[in-house]
Amino acid sequence: MPTAAPTSPAPDLMSELLLDMHLRAVRYRRIEITAPFGLSFGTEAGRAHFHFVAAGTVLLRMPEGDLHPLAPGTAVLLPRGGEHELLSAADRPARSVDSFAAEPVCENLCDISACAGAPGCPDNTIIFSSCMELELGAMQALVRLMPRLMLVDTLADRHPEIPAILKAMESEACGRRVGFAGILGRLADVVSATIVRGWVECGCGDASGLADALRDPRLARAILALHRDPGRDWTVAALAAEAGCSRSVFAQRFQDFIGIAPLRYAAELRMRLATRWIGENRMPIETVANALGYASQAAFSRAFKRVTGCPPGAVRVPAGDRKASGGRPADPSRTDSPPPA
Repeated sequence: MPTAAPTSPAPDLMSELLLDMHLRAVRYRRIEITAPFGLSFGTEAGRAHFHFVAAGTVLLRMPEGDLHPLAPGTAVLLPRGGEHELLSAADRPARSVDSFAAEPVCENLCDISACAGAPGCPDNTIIFSSCMELELGAMQALVRLMPRLMLVDTLADRHPEIPAILKAMESEACGRRVGFAGILGRLADVVSATIVRGWVECGCGDASGLADALRDPRLARAILALHRDPGRDWTVAALAAEAGCSRSVFAQRFQDFIGIAPLRYAAELRMRLATRWIGENRMPIETVANALGYASQAAFSRAFKRVTGCPPGAVRVPAGDRKASGGRPADPSRTDSPPPA
């Protein structure tokens, strides 16, 4: 008897997941280099990497030694980052990309040129690279379930817009017109988000646990309700009612799929949101406490420290660092931002 194909997460939950997704670039690099070369990446622990080959052919080598050819116009996302190398040939040694002279282009983009001839020579290889924070809000556990390597060409059939975006990236990276840096960065973010969306839409590959829960209609309804109203005084019975099953059945299924109890998940969701609102958006702690349903700031602070191990004030980003860390003002129209005081 044929095995049923895995189903995608519930559409509403899928939209909620993507709405909560944040890609914050730590650094963009435009690299123009002449073969032979070897570039090593991955010193930024826990950060995703995105590479787009605008011109030339590159080999991506993973720590285990497996090689992946990247033709011109190919993009790749390493959602969990880690050490890896971009090479002109399999036998090339690699040196850290940080060791190359870099010329700042704008706030978080630099230009690396290591050409034997003049820039723009047809023999040069051109790579646009991004190191970024990939956050999925309370669904952050999904990042750990993703494949180490996600090639964009596997999505071309499902997402016909991808080739056009990659063509635009190629034009911007090679042409270097006015404002190319900002446009390249935004396009890289769009492609990275599309790669993640495609993986979730296809059933999250062979991932289990949380990914399976997203495909379970009953659990998906409860998780969606939690995400839409994280400040509600949730009980297991209330969540079970959202799922349309008994309290005991819901609690057991949730524990089996997610690996933690429902109310623990709710607490971690609230504290992940609180960390973002306080740290990036610099919302007053009292406002965040009220938005998440706590009777007092003291009660919220105790809960925050119990879940995260530190007091709320410890996650606040200094005002001078907000721009560099990707902080932005809260938007009350989004589910990941608290309502105004």
